[in-house]
Amino acid sequence: MSVKKGPAFSDLVFWTVIAFLFLPLAVLLLYSFNASRSGTFTGFSLVWYERLFFQSSDLWSAFGKSALIAISSASAATLLGTLAAVGTSRYKFLGRGYVSAMSFIPMILPEIVMGVSLLIFFADMGFKLGMITIFIAHTTFNIPFVYLLVSARLEEFDTSVIEAARDLGANEVQTLLKVVIPMIMPGILSGWLTAVTLSLEDFVITFFVAGPGSTTLPLYIYSAIRFGVSPVINALSVVMVAGTILLVYPSRRFLKAFAARA
Repeated sequence: MSVKKGPAFSDLVFWTVIAFLFLPLAVLLLYSFNASRSGTFTGFSLVWYERLFFQSSDLWSAFGKSALIAISSASAATLLGTLAAVGTSRYKFLGRGYVSAMSFIPMILPEIVMGVSLLIFFADMGFKLGMITIFIAHTTFNIPFVYLLVSARLEEFDTSVIEAARDLGANEVQTLLKVVIPMIMPGILSGWLTAVTLSLEDFVITFFVAGPGSTTLPLYIYSAIRFGVSPVINALSVVMVAGTILLVYPSRRFLKAFAARA
């Protein structure tokens, strides 16, 4: 006689975590269509999406600044982090271990400590706070994440292909550009996407290094919610979640296909 088993504990934990992660998003989606500003759902309406797209120029200006900083700082961090990962994995030099260890400090430092230290640095160097200082700060804290992801990819790298390329006459630069970079491209793209995400959502460090006229989206939202959470912010959040899904899903498929070909 077979005994029907109940749900395993692991299944219970899984669905609990899923509910914890996605129920707030479901509530956010629901209230983005709320006809009222109050906390009670009074009816379905698209008024907040209308205000988002046609009456929120300041919000979109902040979003544009965040997107510009995110893309530019992520690209710079990806370039520097990739070169650092390749250098520390392929070459032996004095202080190699020190460089690898020090690169992780921005990841473990509290954001408020890093924000204050960057503010002091910019003040001592005479930098005017603004978009440039935000770009430098975001590039700084994104480099370790790119370095970690690319280094993980390099640990699985088959060095025999480099030897084969050198035997076929490729020099150091050609080997890097035509062999190493293509084979670690999934790690590079993962690092870039991670850096973009971290830059878009950063508030603490940006708060310290932003100046007049350089209000990014997190700073704008923080200023707005001090007067109450506007349903326009709910609508923007839904749009950003949808955009993230549309960006991440094709990127994931591309990375899996690229890894399979490699």
